[in-house]
Amino acid sequence: MLNKTFLSVAAALCVAGTPALAQPTFGNPSPNAGSSTSQQANAAADAAAYKEVDYVNKGRRGPALVVIPGEVKSNNASFTQKFGPNNIADFGELELSQANFPVLERSNLGNLLQEVSLAYNLGDAQAARKTMQMGKLKTTQWVVKFDILKAEQIAENKKGFDGRAIGGLMGMLGGSTGSYAAGHVVGSVQTQEATGVWLIGMRYKIMDANTTEQVAQGYKELKMEVGAQATSVMGVSQGAKGGVGLDTMVQRLVQTAVWDIDSKYK
Repeated sequence: MLNKTFLSVAAALCVAGTPALAQPTFGNPSPNAGSSTSQQANAAADAAAYKEVDYVNKGRRGPALVVIPGEVKSNNASFTQKFGPNNIADFGELELSQANFPVLERSNLGNLLQEVSLAYNLGDAQAARKTMQMGKLKTTQWVVKFDILKAEQIAENKKGFDGRAIGGLMGMLGGSTGSYAAGHVVGSVQTQEATGVWLIGMRYKIMDANTTEQVAQGYKELKMEVGAQATSVMGVSQGAKGGVGLDTMVQRLVQTAVWDIDSKYK
C-alpha cells in the first residue's frame, strides 16, 4: 500500500514538473510598439491575418488527389505580375490537406507534373491513364485545379476637405485678431479619404483521375477593399492605409472553394 502511494505521488510530481507546451510567442522590436499608431496598425493586421477554417467534414478522409496548376485568366497587370498558377496551387494543397484530403504534392511528381497537367487540361483520357499508372499516382482518384477568372477594381470613391479657401475668407471678413487666428486654424485643416473595391473570382474543377471527366465544379467570388485616409491640422498630421492584400484574397478564395469541396463532394 505504501509503495502504491509513493508511486502515485512520484507520478504526480513528474506531471507537475513537465513544462506546458505552448505556442511560440515573439517580441516586438519596433520603437512604436504600444503606441496608438501601433495598436491601430496591429488591429488591421489581425483582421487580415490567416485563420484556419473549420472544415465540416475534416473528420472524414477524402479521396486521394493531385492539385495541378490552374490558369490566371484576368487581364489585370497588378494581379498577373504577382500571381501565377503555382502560387494558387500551393494554397490549394495546403487547404485540402487541412480538410483531410490525401494530397500528393506537386514537388513529388517531378517531370511528370507537365504530362499530368497537359493530359487533364486537354481531356486526354488515354494520356491520363498512362501517367496515372506511374509510382505514387496509382492511388490518385481526383485531379483538382483552381482558376482565377476575374480580378478587377470595380469601384473607387474619394473625398476630402481643404480649409485654405474658407480660412482665408474668415480672415478677410472677420477683421479682428481672433478672426485671423480662427481663419489660420481652419486654413490649416486638410483631410483626404479614398476607398477602392475589387472583385476577385475563382473557379475550381474536380476531374476523375482515370477518365479526365469532370466530377464537379464551382465558382466563388469575394470583395477586396483597400482604403487610405489622412488628416492634417496646424502641421499635425495623421494617416492610415490598409486592407486585405491580393495574397490574402487568393488564400481566402481557396479556403472558400475547399470548404465547398469538403462539404459537398467528399
